[in-house]
Amino acid sequence: MTVIISGAGIGGLTAALTCHELGIPVKVYEQVREITPLGVGINLQPHAVREIFELGLEAEIEAIGVRTKEVAYFSKKGLPIHAEARGLWAGYKWPQYSIHRGALQMMLLEAVRARLGDVVETGASVVGYSEVADGVAVRVDRGGVTTEERGAVLIGADGLHSKIRAGFYPEEGAPVWAGAVLWRGTTRAVPFLSGATMAMAGHARQKFVTYPISAPDEGGKATINWIAELWFPPDSKWNREDYNRQGKLADFLPAFESWGFDWLDIPALIRAADKVYEFPMIDRDPLPRWSFGRATLLGDAAHAMYPIGSNGATQAILDARVLGRCFVEHGVRAAALSAYDAERRPKCNAVVLANRGNGPDQVMQVVEERTGGAFTHIDEVLSEAERLEMARAYKRIAGFDVEELNAAPSIIGGH
Repeated sequence: MTVIISGAGIGGLTAALTCHELGIPVKVYEQVREITPLGVGINLQPHAVREIFELGLEAEIEAIGVRTKEVAYFSKKGLPIHAEARGLWAGYKWPQYSIHRGALQMMLLEAVRARLGDVVETGASVVGYSEVADGVAVRVDRGGVTTEERGAVLIGADGLHSKIRAGFYPEEGAPVWAGAVLWRGTTRAVPFLSGATMAMAGHARQKFVTYPISAPDEGGKATINWIAELWFPPDSKWNREDYNRQGKLADFLPAFESWGFDWLDIPALIRAADKVYEFPMIDRDPLPRWSFGRATLLGDAAHAMYPIGSNGATQAILDARVLGRCFVEHGVRAAALSAYDAERRPKCNAVVLANRGNGPDQVMQVVEERTGGAFTHIDEVLSEAERLEMARAYKRIAGFDVEELNAAPSIIGGH
């Protein structure tokens, strides 16, 4: 009854740890030959952190993440629009973490190797499968040599360019690009505002997001993650299909040259970066179905979304945990995958669409439309009640309303 997982990203590794917790054999195939800590900063919301804690990794994530104290929104003039506490400071039972994506992946990988042994095979790409009488026959390509591996079910956690998803939906094509390009980097600098603030400034067509992802050193400097976003006409000739190319300051810094605020000098932060990477902001359309017989999708393979609202990795972790509970309730078979699909897909599809609608960042766009970013008193522009409702509405969609989450039972019983 082995569960076969394609992909050793955050979702696939969390699924492997969950299967181990439940006594279910698992095998993970990862196409890269060496897993290294790639990526930039991300945020994990409290409902995902709860699951990391329940997997017994509380000390490990605490060692590599920063407990986010607040999120703060500003206009393009640097004027404060709205701020609210996060994690423990907001009354959640669990923290929110700002963390390097690669560090989180390596933490999960080390836990898998320590607990499960050699179950992650690198340099092995799942290229297809077929159903057989007692499970699935999975085709695995190892450097041009394809062999067949047997398991009970197949989990496609193979990311944005999922081969499993492509097999389900062969006509889907490339990810959807709506015109935004992101330049992402990290800079050693003194943390701003509370020292653990996730700050956002701008509006829908030009935005800057930044937060620390390490504790300060003896000199007071931390690793500050930042994202500069600009929109272009969707038919422009940008590098839409190159997802990890070196960025050029000349392509975006001029647009931010005037963004030197009293709480943060954004141009200086950009110039001091070690490296800058460029990414098109892309997602995929919501699917009508994730599970087909004994195979299903998980994480970005199922619901690639815009990096708005800090929910990509969070939702992948929740996928893995709900899938585990469905195995307990239905067995390691097609019925479990169908139940998982019915529970998770509508929720994740709603987050994808909410992110396309600018998610909680819409508060900045409303201010831009009403004032052009300059105002004297924010309450005269957008009332506190309106601001709070925008934030609450997104939390309800994404599953981390504080009262509901604190009262919710554990996804997997026994915690």
